[in-house]
Amino acid sequence: MTVELGLGTFGDVTRESDGSLRDQRLVLRDVVEEAVLADSVGVDFIGLGEHHRDDFAITAPEILLAAIAARTSRIRLGTAVTVLSSDDPVRLFQRFSTLNAISGDRGEVILGRGSFTESFPLFGHKLNDYELLFNDKLDLFSTLIREEEVTWQGRTRPALKDQRIYPPLGPDGLVTWIGVGGSPESVVRAVRYAMPMMLAIIGGEPRRFLPFVDLYKRAWKQAGGDPLPLGVHSPGHVADSDAQARDEAFAGYRVLHDRIGRERGWPPTTRANFDAEADGGSMYVGSPETVARKIAATVKTLGLARFDMKYSQGTMRPEQLLRSIELYGTKVKPMVQELLAK
Repeated sequence: MTVELGLGTFGDVTRESDGSLRDQRLVLRDVVEEAVLADSVGVDFIGLGEHHRDDFAITAPEILLAAIAARTSRIRLGTAVTVLSSDDPVRLFQRFSTLNAISGDRGEVILGRGSFTESFPLFGHKLNDYELLFNDKLDLFSTLIREEEVTWQGRTRPALKDQRIYPPLGPDGLVTWIGVGGSPESVVRAVRYAMPMMLAIIGGEPRRFLPFVDLYKRAWKQAGGDPLPLGVHSPGHVADSDAQARDEAFAGYRVLHDRIGRERGWPPTTRANFDAEADGGSMYVGSPETVARKIAATVKTLGLARFDMKYSQGTMRPEQLLRSIELYGTKVKPMVQELLAK
């Protein structure tokens, strides 16, 4: 049993050595360097998440991915996720077909609705149209990646008739995942559009997602095909020891969690909550050995083809992220493969 190991980031705004928040422009440059390091240590995939807030720097993932493509040779380049509901499917297709052209077909896109809503008013969309926008645009994007000459009609944008979109994709097309946060409807939707599924598991035991994995397999069986790859995206941090990893990650995680919690009505987190997630939940934090064992267990439990770890946990220090990436590629990845081989 083998698995691809990837990394993901939202460009979380980090801290300087004096405790001040790092300039977003510098954070974006840091993300490029982090991806270059990930490529050099053998990580399979780097995913950049789109947000439109002051605590995450990445708003235009494809521009960063193009910069990364110019300085790397093998790592696959994608999003985690693209907020399709507030984007234009045709322009999104063109951005990724361009990325594929300059990177040697290393582009991937993970489509999702996102867990934040800032992009809706920013780009002139109504939250009341949340479901309609995603379903309509997913239908168009699915058509774009499969047909050279597109005829399509929906409810959220003008129709297309016998339209060619440039630049075209290569013969291998564009790897397109659907990001799923835990609703049965999203699982069935991935099968309906014949796209692999990426589960975002940010809390609780990974085993609790087994019903969604079973539904995915049953839906594929009913559709008359074999299941496409299944992936998981979860937060984590790797350091030289368990204690160091937990101390470093919790400091930034607490700031981010409590900031979002104030917006959504969550209670403040505690170190005990964090440690419980690291012990038995979906926080992959610790030494290379600890993280590798936990990833391997999740891969075997859910039958994964890829595991992506979000390595940026709020207001951490840039050097901590670089060390985590280095250990993930040089230590964690080979340990996971060895554990799975056994």
